Amino acid sequence: QLVQTGGGWVQAGGSLRLSCAASGRTLRNYAVGWFRQAPGKEREFVAAISGSLRSAIYADSVKGRFTISGNNARDTVNLQMDSLTPQDTAIYYCASAYDYSGGYHSTYPHEYDFWGQGTQVTVSS
Repeated sequence: QLVQTGGGWVQAGGSLRLSCAASGRTLRNYAVGWFRQAPGKEREFVAAISGSLRSAIYADSVKGRFTISGNNARDTVNLQMDSLTPQDTAIYYCASAYDYSGGYHSTYPHEYDFWGQGTQVTVSS
């Protein structure tokens, strides 16, 4: 299981940090993706990082503002969110999938096996 921390409320232009940890194990060799779902909308891809941490991809809507990273111990993967706008308001989810190659990451939710509980991020104007 994945456990998420962080999130909350911030004014537009502010920053928040989300963390994702695996319960009882590390995230070593697991690709991790972040997705979000706003009310009345489908879940959308935000960012993902490969199991080796050497490759990351971002949705165009967050590129240059959000940064996905992991620590050397691979116990957490973080999503640093800067220059937030009200359009970033959503429930954010982390997800993991085993990375056999070290370079895998996906923008598709169905390709991930484990999911976090979701964290509300609210950005006010």
